[in-house]
Amino acid sequence: MRGVGLLLSGLLVLVVASANAVLAAEDPPVDDSGLYTQPWFNQTSFLDLREDIAEAKAQGKRLAILFEQRGCPYCREMHRVNFAKKAIVDYVKANFVVLQLNLWGDREVTDFAGRVLPEKKLARQLRVSFTPTIVFPEENGEEAFRIPGYFKPFHFLSVFEYVKKGAYRSEPNFQRWLQEKGDRLRAEGKEVKLW
Repeated sequence: MRGVGLLLSGLLVLVVASANAVLAAEDPPVDDSGLYTQPWFNQTSFLDLREDIAEAKAQGKRLAILFEQRGCPYCREMHRVNFAKKAIVDYVKANFVVLQLNLWGDREVTDFAGRVLPEKKLARQLRVSFTPTIVFPEENGEEAFRIPGYFKPFHFLSVFEYVKKGAYRSEPNFQRWLQEKGDRLRAEGKEVKLW
C-alpha cells in the first residue's frame, strides 16, 4: 500500500512540475512598444495601407492587419498557442502579409483613402475596440472579413483559409462554412482538433 502511495505522490509531483513548466514557458518576443511580435511579420512597411496591399498582391498574398495592445492576455495566447503551431505559421506566411498595429499607437498610418492618421485613430475608423483583431481588406480597402478576438487554433487557421480562398464571397456565414469544413474532414476520416 505504501508503494502505491509513493507512486501516486510521485505522479502528483510530476503533474505539478509539468503544469509549472507550461506556465513558465517563455513569452513570445516583445517589440519596443510592448507588443508581442513574430519575426515574420512585415517589418519593412512604411505604414501606407495602399502600398502594403499592393505589395501583398504582387507576392500573390493578401494583407492581414493585426491590431494588438500591450498587456493583452488574448494577444499573448495567440502568439504562445496559435503562432507556435508550424501549420498555422506556414500557411499564414505563404498566403498573407501581416501588418501589426498598436490599438493605442501614435505611429502615422496612411489609410486606403490616402488620409494620414495615428494607429489609434485608424483603429477607431475600422471599428476595432479590443484585441487581438485581425482585419482582412479587399484590394479596394473595403473589409472582407475580420477575426474579432482570440480564436482557437483550428478556427484561427480556418479563417485564414476562408479569406485566402475567397469563400466569404459565396458563403458569407463563416460558422456554416466552418461546419461544412469540419464535416468534410470527418468524412475523409480526419480528426478535427480544435486546439
